[in-house]
Amino acid sequence: MTRSTALIHHTYLPPAEFDAPQVGVFKASTVIFPNVAAMRTREWMDKSAYTYGLHGTPTTFTLEERLATLEGGTHCILTPSGLAAIAHVNFALLKTGDEVLIPDNAYAPNKSLAEGELAQFGITHQVYDALDVNDLAARITPRTRLVWLEAAGSVTMEFPDLVALVQLCKARGVLCALDNTWGAGLAFNAFDLTPGQGALGVDLTIHALTKYPSGGGDVLMGSIVTRSDELARVLKLSHMRLGTGVGANDAEFVLRSLPSMPLRYKAQDMAARTLAAWCASQPAFSQVLHPALSSSPGHAHWQQLCVTPHVPEGQAAGIFSVVMEARFPAHAVDAFCDSLQLFKIGYSWGGPMSLVMPYNMASSRVRAASHLQGGRVVRFCIGLEHVSDLQNDIMRALKVASL
Repeated sequence: MTRSTALIHHTYLPPAEFDAPQVGVFKASTVIFPNVAAMRTREWMDKSAYTYGLHGTPTTFTLEERLATLEGGTHCILTPSGLAAIAHVNFALLKTGDEVLIPDNAYAPNKSLAEGELAQFGITHQVYDALDVNDLAARITPRTRLVWLEAAGSVTMEFPDLVALVQLCKARGVLCALDNTWGAGLAFNAFDLTPGQGALGVDLTIHALTKYPSGGGDVLMGSIVTRSDELARVLKLSHMRLGTGVGANDAEFVLRSLPSMPLRYKAQDMAARTLAAWCASQPAFSQVLHPALSSSPGHAHWQQLCVTPHVPEGQAAGIFSVVMEARFPAHAVDAFCDSLQLFKIGYSWGGPMSLVMPYNMASSRVRAASHLQGGRVVRFCIGLEHVSDLQNDIMRALKVASL
């Protein structure tokens, strides 16, 4: 054998007995089979073997299992982003003639997907009021196959009566999927909403791992988790056909960050609550939206799920929004955001850097929300900076906006 060939077909194999705190990173498109019989009999769907890089490696299988445990499920599928996870659920479970229901306060791209690609495929959608169980009940029809849930709502942070919404879906025989990015598998167990009172939970969750599981603002990834063997089978087969895999190094980054996620989640939660309570005392803000504040829409529902004997203070993501007083025109709100120095203008959250983003809710809602004060909404996503520095940053920017 020539030396050049030996570089490819070298006979050395490292010893198998190696362990370390971090999982090994296995990069592969091609997976080598020992023989034809193995090639024909290997099964990847139950994680008992490897067939092709897209279908899983030791790295991605490990991440999937840890995420399933985190969320309280038994099966997990990785996708290239949180939005890809939403899209995958829709494409795998819906067909022409079906209908999907989406809360009006949902992550906006979920609604955009329904208005675009789903509509082109003959799949209709309706938008419902997440704070009104009766509104959802009135919109479920024989064509409804899937109901999306979100807790808390995107941007305006309303916390719905998740128990009642799931009970309604179960009674009507409709699948329900929760965008669990805010809760991150930590604030509550989406698959066991009523511990000790009988199993009640969503059928599946999606999670934008881009946020807290990554924690660095540098990874795009999503997950789908379920307890249903049949749903897992359908989702995995669709995943194979669509070919939406993730890179090994991205999986490595998430695996590395998972152990610290509960600590980061709690730190950012406490910082956000401190800032939200302070903002509630500022006359420039007519309303502060954070589920842990008693004045925030859905606070009682947040208490029901997120406050437990083990965590009496409850848990919440490090995000809150403020409604600027109506006297502030759009350009003044923009000037306020531009004047912030520590808060950077950017989407996403869960990373070390605090972010801010102004929103015009009138352009993103189907109907006006009576529980929201008039005025522009500004969302703060809290990072790992010291709370006093962030508070001073907001104070400085408010002076600019008030000029």
